[in-house]
Amino acid sequence: MLPSLPTLTVLVPLLSLAGLFYSASVDETFPRGCTSTNSLCFYSLLLPITIPVYVFFHLWTWMGIKLFRHN
Repeated sequence: MLPSLPTLTVLVPLLSLAGLFYSASVDETFPRGCTSTNSLCFYSLLLPITIPVYVFFHLWTWMGIKLFRHN
């Protein structure tokens, strides 16, 4: 069973922040290591940005379809 949306909106940034702190404590080249797609740091920075952008464009598309159908 999937968690609810409010749970995910809290859980994903917390997990990403935990991954960021883990990378900062383990990786010796932390600031420069975030640019490599092999590092956990890269994805812990990418997830909090990707999810709101996806939700925004999903709602934007839905709103466009609703306006197109009603006009």
